[in-house]
Amino acid sequence: MSNIELNGSFMVLILLGVLILGKAEIYIVTLEGEPVISYRGGVNGFEATAVESDSDEKIDVTSELVVSYARHLEKRHDMLLDMLFDQGTYKKLYSYRHLINGFAVHTSPEQAEILRRAPGVKSVERDWKVRKLTTHTPQFLGLPTGVWPTGGGFDRAGEDIVIGFIDSGIYPHHPSFATHRTDPYGPVPKYRGKCEVDPNTKRNFCNGKIIGAQHFAQAAKTAGAFNPDIDFDSPLDGDGHGSHTAAIAAGNNGIPVRMHGFEFGRASGMAPRARIAVYKALYRIFGGFVADVVAAIDQAVHDGVDILNLSVGPNSPPATTKTTYLNPFDATLLSAVKAGVFVVQAAGNGGPFPKTLLSYSPWIATVAAAVDDRRYKNHLTLGNGKILAGIGLSPATHANGTFTLVAANDVLLGSSVAKFSPSDCQRPEVLNKNLVQGNILLCGYSFNFVVGTASIKKVSETAKSLGAAGFVLAVENASPGTKFDPVPVGIPGILITDVSKSMDLIDYYNVSTPRDWTGRVKSFKAVGSIGEGLRPILHKSAPQVALFSSRGPNIKDYSFQDADILKPDILAPGSLIWAAWSPNGTDETNYVGEGFAMISGTSMAAPHIAGIAALMKQKNPHWSPAAIKSALMTTSTIIDRAERPLQAQQYSGSETLSLVPATPFDYGSGHVNPRAALDPGLIFDAGYQDYLGFLCTTPGINAHEIKNYTNTPCNYTLGHPSNLNTPSITISHLVGTQTVTRTVTNVAAEETYVIQGRMAPAIAIETSPPAMTLRPGASRKFTVTLTVRSVTGSYSLGEVWLKGSRGHKVRIPVVAMGYDR
Repeated sequence: MSNIELNGSFMVLILLGVLILGKAEIYIVTLEGEPVISYRGGVNGFEATAVESDSDEKIDVTSELVVSYARHLEKRHDMLLDMLFDQGTYKKLYSYRHLINGFAVHTSPEQAEILRRAPGVKSVERDWKVRKLTTHTPQFLGLPTGVWPTGGGFDRAGEDIVIGFIDSGIYPHHPSFATHRTDPYGPVPKYRGKCEVDPNTKRNFCNGKIIGAQHFAQAAKTAGAFNPDIDFDSPLDGDGHGSHTAAIAAGNNGIPVRMHGFEFGRASGMAPRARIAVYKALYRIFGGFVADVVAAIDQAVHDGVDILNLSVGPNSPPATTKTTYLNPFDATLLSAVKAGVFVVQAAGNGGPFPKTLLSYSPWIATVAAAVDDRRYKNHLTLGNGKILAGIGLSPATHANGTFTLVAANDVLLGSSVAKFSPSDCQRPEVLNKNLVQGNILLCGYSFNFVVGTASIKKVSETAKSLGAAGFVLAVENASPGTKFDPVPVGIPGILITDVSKSMDLIDYYNVSTPRDWTGRVKSFKAVGSIGEGLRPILHKSAPQVALFSSRGPNIKDYSFQDADILKPDILAPGSLIWAAWSPNGTDETNYVGEGFAMISGTSMAAPHIAGIAALMKQKNPHWSPAAIKSALMTTSTIIDRAERPLQAQQYSGSETLSLVPATPFDYGSGHVNPRAALDPGLIFDAGYQDYLGFLCTTPGINAHEIKNYTNTPCNYTLGHPSNLNTPSITISHLVGTQTVTRTVTNVAAEETYVIQGRMAPAIAIETSPPAMTLRPGASRKFTVTLTVRSVTGSYSLGEVWLKGSRGHKVRIPVVAMGYDR
């Protein structure tokens, strides 16, 4: 960076800024001068530190060259701030040196404006918030028999691969992360992360399985959002989410999932032997700040992680930049990919509505959530013979017995307690134990359950403390989009989610319950029994795209214009996933104090892909992030267990759940198939230069802005963004005819591939050449030409197949919307 000279008008601006300071906020500032990852020399006294993007070589962050240049950048950050502002008028939170060159600072909007105009400053962006994108799955995915044996069994699956988790921390004492029953873990020389010490217990957070543990909270503290009593000023998980995602990806194999005296199976991570590196940057109530998250990513890549799991996304598309994939967060991840790190991000939980994705960039693997084959169902049998379906992970009431039904509102201890919403059954002290004991307590599912101030766990505790034989929770009016998950409870209990079934129950209860003229019950005559719901029913209509999973089309800017990149990339299990939980965790009211939780979200889908990627990295240590992503995508399936096309959960007109044919905007390439991904035949590779070419080709992006974030001029373009070498083809605005080029590389034995395309009638598709033979390691180009036949106002869907003579099948989805001009 050149020396900063201050002219007269600039000095006046500074003086004005010191005099008129508004409310301070956090800003992320990027500067001229290359970060470590891309510095090719040119500053006196400092030799180049960059590694070429197509090289397998990694940056040695411990080398004197790198350490001294990183120190030089940090000094420049401090000098700039000291020259512009008085001490005490700002607070620098982080220096970013490895992936981007810049810093996070807490200062006034006026001083931020001074920074924006200062020589050598490229961008000043106000910090924005991120949120969490909130096990039977190894068997469902075929890992124990299809994948783990190739890596030496579950006790070697993922050996020496380090997965970094940008999340809410970890509960290190959980059996999913224990080492006393495993072979000893040796050192991993390539990893250089730190292990913080718990300030309360003075115990180290690491144990060999957990290989690094750090936390990042400067922005959260400075913004006044951090509460040390519940957020923990350490890597300790104060939420549960971080422990859950780490266990899904890399938790120990065969851990009994026990709650309330019942065992719900045995949990395992996808790569049980992989190492866990924790970078806590998310917190319980407010989520997190991008300044903290960027610092965590920068540190993770510096430390040498192989894979980065981000079950986190922005609250909305970035409003401060013109393009969704050009901001400090996505630019940092692009540098991470340049460093050879495979980045996985949850798609978001805004489904089933279109354009709800929160992960936009082509260098990131964006994961949608699927419902797997387990369904937990239960039933309530009434005295009139009706059987009402519901959900409830609970034991049954005593066999062959029926029990009197008593409604909470009819067993109050006094009329004055009505202000406590007694029908919620959250407060046992307001209910008459003598009337409840030995009977089934009927409760109402109110809005309090939706907002989290009431919980099924508390209903169970209330019923148990009053000596009830069980409980029923009836939903009388469901808000559109309310998601009902089964919750494990220790006594018989059921949630009736269908409003019409709840009405059947209420009608039967009212008809069977005589009352006096004041409305008081004279005697309870309604009876019923609760079935056993502890064991799941396995369905063949799986996988399905979960209702909540965010959908495409992907967007390229804040005005929601469609991008020429298909997102999500891939589908993985994300509904009702059992995994480790932190006993301190208060994020899910039904699992407070528990060691395990069964929750849903694309947050749960992303670590499935992170863990499977670890298995692939173990087998193919020199594969690039794009190669791993390609193998996952081209081998995925669009057929369910019943051999039918994948379906997506959607709303029908009455806001009830229905199933519709799924599209690439729901699932990307399809549902992950780990066994096939280990032997994809061909890969679509891409590197840093290709991603830069994509950015430089995207209409509406300012080349100067790209240089600001990447330190690279637009010397290379692809002609059209659709030419980026991804295993999918997206043209959001197709006029006339357009030809797209793809390059495949053979990662298997010599094979001849036949290339065929098919497309919906509105658009014609041609592929060339019709066939090609590739030797091991060879690369070949092919083209796909799309021509508008008729304008329909909607996307046309299709696919290109490359079918190999040795049995490999490579499939890429094609989506295009035709226009007449």
